[in-house]
Amino acid sequence: MEFINRMILSLPALLIALTFHELAHGYVSYLLGDPTAKSQGRLSLNPIAHIDPIGFASLLFFRFGWAKPVPIDPRYYKNRKLGTILVSLAGPATNFLLAIITGLFLKFSYQFELEIIYANDIISAIIGNLLIYNITLGVFNLIPIPPLDGSKILASLLPIKYEIKFYQLERYSMVLLIVMMYFGIFSKILNPLVNSAIGIFVKTIFL
Repeated sequence: MEFINRMILSLPALLIALTFHELAHGYVSYLLGDPTAKSQGRLSLNPIAHIDPIGFASLLFFRFGWAKPVPIDPRYYKNRKLGTILVSLAGPATNFLLAIITGLFLKFSYQFELEIIYANDIISAIIGNLLIYNITLGVFNLIPIPPLDGSKILASLLPIKYEIKFYQLERYSMVLLIVMMYFGIFSKILNPLVNSAIGIFVKTIFL
């Protein structure tokens, strides 16, 4: 029962974090001249449009995962490498922005003594999860392992011949991620990064 309750309290935060992350990718790509995401209905606040079943389950159970990748076509960008970097950064940046907004909301709620936020366990848990999941998703996606956003940023910074070879690694990416998750390797990499990011957010916003 406790596990089910935790899952229920996690769902709103996960759906918000994933939806805005993917929407940001698609919208920035659209601003750069790429109509692909819009034509496929991905410029949407409907969470169903962005959920990847495996990635969503991973987020629920392991606190890191992924959504359905937003389709983009860098050929529409005036500068392909710069456009790819901007689109890739948009998702994590949006998660960090949501985390900042959530943190500031908690801070001002405390300062103005909005006791309903803290007295209601459900509201408090959902808001706390919204802060944690946005930080986790933002940090996770910046790791430079295909197909995560960080890998596209890194690839775009490489000379073209190395960029092509780097993208060839994507065919093995899902297997690599699953193996790393199964053996706990990813947790050893991700957890210290997330904990450090949370620490920075707390010191910056609450102190």
